Amino acid sequence: MTSWSLVATVKAPEEKVLAFVAHHLSLGASRIWLYFDDPEDPAHAILSRHPRVTSTLCDTGYWLGRKRHDRHQNRQSRNARDAYERADTDWMGHIDVDEFIQSDRPLSELLGEVAPGDNLLKLEPFEAMHDPALPDDIYTARTFRGPLRQDFWRLRWRALGKYRFLIPDGMFSHSVGKVFFRTGIPDLSPRLHSVMLHGKRLHQPGWHSEARLLHFHAQDQKEWLTALPFRLTRGAYQYRPEMQDYLEDATPAEVEKFYKKTQTLNPKHAEALLTSGRMIKAHLGLRQKIAALLAGDFD
Repeated sequence: MTSWSLVATVKAPEEKVLAFVAHHLSLGASRIWLYFDDPEDPAHAILSRHPRVTSTLCDTGYWLGRKRHDRHQNRQSRNARDAYERADTDWMGHIDVDEFIQSDRPLSELLGEVAPGDNLLKLEPFEAMHDPALPDDIYTARTFRGPLRQDFWRLRWRALGKYRFLIPDGMFSHSVGKVFFRTGIPDLSPRLHSVMLHGKRLHQPGWHSEARLLHFHAQDQKEWLTALPFRLTRGAYQYRPEMQDYLEDATPAEVEKFYKKTQTLNPKHAEALLTSGRMIKAHLGLRQKIAALLAGDFD
């Protein structure tokens, strides 16, 4: 059977790290490599005891002899390379703690079907939509909207209204997705959204039709507002200048209106999004998966 693992640099509340691990172990991950950006993170003590988790504290000792970059994106790439050099699975994926893989069939099957000469499998991202009526599930959402690129301009107009020009592809965060890559390839170097081979970016395939990436980026309005200053200056929004400029100058009332229009799913548009493949529904049951993890079900 084809084996796969994940690597992630994490800095999040304990229950969110546990949810990330529990979900992906339940999907069949042979190993999860965690790099704790905060060396005092309490989740390390819990997860370091798990036989399928390799947990590393990014403390002074870890960075000794290595450059600790100021930008978290560079630290993520460095940690991914560290895990890749020690990989003990056939494939590896590099994702974030707020990203959850969903697949129609076991990932081991999908990866096992990749042609021998191909080294990547690409996951399309779908962002979680805000729904305050749902019961808390740590990462709480049931509907996820995919990129609304040029082919879906009518849907983009309906979903985003006047804000469609600020978000050309309909995504707050990245729309390029993430990739799985084969292990054991000399001079291969993982990045956040791609892979370098012999110093050149490896050509990426199209989206896999049976697997996708559910991204819990902005579904919690309070957390989104808290993270907004960082994202505008050093995070994802610095790469979205139109949205960045608007949000930097907007009043609190304008930000509220912007959020509700772009991150709340209008029932009138849901069917069109669903039939076009731009929306999916999923119930991850993360609290139940954490209970199973702590009970030893995924050992």
